[in-house]
Amino acid sequence: ATDGERILGLGDLGAGGMGISEGKILLYTAAAGVAPTDCLPICLDVGTNNEQLLSDPAYIGLRQRRPTGEAYFSFIEEFVAALKQWQPHVLLQFEDFGNHTAFLLLQKYRNQVCCFNDDIQGTAAITLSGILASLRLKRESLADQRILFHGAGEAGVGCGELIALALASWHGLSLVEARKRVLFMDSKGLVCKARLGKLQDHKITFAHDIAFAPDLLSVVRTHRPTVLIGVSTQAGAFSREVIEAMAAHCDRPVIFPLSNPTSKSECSYEEAFAGTRGRVIFASGSPFPPLSTGAGGTFYPAQANNAYIFPAVGHAAVLTRAKCIPEEVFLEAAACLAELSSDRDLACGKLFPSFSNIRPVSARIMARVGKYLCDRGFGERPAGLVNDDWHGLATASMYRVPEPKL
Repeated sequence: ATDGERILGLGDLGAGGMGISEGKILLYTAAAGVAPTDCLPICLDVGTNNEQLLSDPAYIGLRQRRPTGEAYFSFIEEFVAALKQWQPHVLLQFEDFGNHTAFLLLQKYRNQVCCFNDDIQGTAAITLSGILASLRLKRESLADQRILFHGAGEAGVGCGELIALALASWHGLSLVEARKRVLFMDSKGLVCKARLGKLQDHKITFAHDIAFAPDLLSVVRTHRPTVLIGVSTQAGAFSREVIEAMAAHCDRPVIFPLSNPTSKSECSYEEAFAGTRGRVIFASGSPFPPLSTGAGGTFYPAQANNAYIFPAVGHAAVLTRAKCIPEEVFLEAAACLAELSSDRDLACGKLFPSFSNIRPVSARIMARVGKYLCDRGFGERPAGLVNDDWHGLATASMYRVPEPKL
C-alpha cells in the first residue's frame, strides 16, 4: 500500500502512486511465487501537494492538499483496522510514504500487524547484502569498514540502522558504538552533534561528536570511508574528485550510487570504474551497461534491486503466518543473498545472482527467513513442512501459471 507521496525519485504523484503498488504486487508473484489471487495493490488517496497535478483537469485523484497530523493518522488507523477485520492474517507492505510519515507508521504498526516498509527495510537489506558480498571480494570484516551515506532520508537511515544492528549482532558491538561506524551527509552537510537542534528525529542517533563539514569531498578526505553509498537523488554527487579521493585511501573502494531513476544516480559505473582505475566494487539502484577492458575482460555493474528481498521476505511471513517481522529478519535475508553469487561471478562485479534465477534465489531466502521466524517464535510451522525441509516447502509453495488446456 502507498499514499503516493514519495514515488521513486519522482515525488508526490497522489493517486498516480497506484502504479507502484501494482508493480510491487507483480513482483511478489514473478519473483517469489505468491499467487496473484492472494495479492491486493492499494493506493490510499488522501490528496496531493503537487500543484501541477492539482491544476491538471485530467488528474483522477482527490483535488485537495494532503491532510497532516491527527486527520492523516486517524485515516491510516482506520485503514489498518479494516485490513485486520477483513483478513485474520494479512501482510502489509508500506511503500513510498513520505519521510515524515514512513518511520512513524513503521514504528506504530510493526508490532501490531505483520508489516514492513520496503523503502526503509528492503533497501537496507539489499544494501547490507551488497556490502557483505563486497567483503567476500575484499576478504575483510564488516567490523573493519567505515561507511558514509550521502543522503539521510528514510532509505539511508534505514540502511544505517540495519548495518549497526549487523555490527551489534555479529561482531559484539553495542548499538551506540556500531552507529559510530556509520556517517551521514544531508543537504546541509555532515550530520553531527553540533547540528542537534536542527536535525529531523530520524537522524539524531547518527549525530556523532565530530566536526561539521559542509561538503562530501572534505568528509571523504577527512574520515576516509571504505564504503560510500548514495541515497540522495542528486545526479553527479559522486564527482571525479570524490571517486578519486575514495581510491586514494582504499585499495578496493565500495561505491554504491543507489538513487533512482538513472537520471538521479550519484554516478555511473563508467565514472566509478575510471576514477578508481577499475578497482571499484560497485552496485547501483538503476541499471548500467557492462564495461569491456582493453585486456579483453568484461565487468558487470551489480544492481541493488529490492526485488531480491521483499517478495521472499513477504512470502515467508505469509507462509508462517508471522505475528510481526522483526528487524533481524532482514539481517537473515541480507546474509543469505550475499552467499549466493559464485566467486567467479563476484570477480567480474556480479555481487548478486542473475535476476533470471530470481525464483531459486527467493526460495533460498524464503527458507532461511521462514525457519528464523518459527525458531524465534514469531511464526507458525506450516502444515506442509516435512522433515524441516524449508527449501522444499518454499519451492513447492510458489505459484505457477497453469498449463493451457488443449
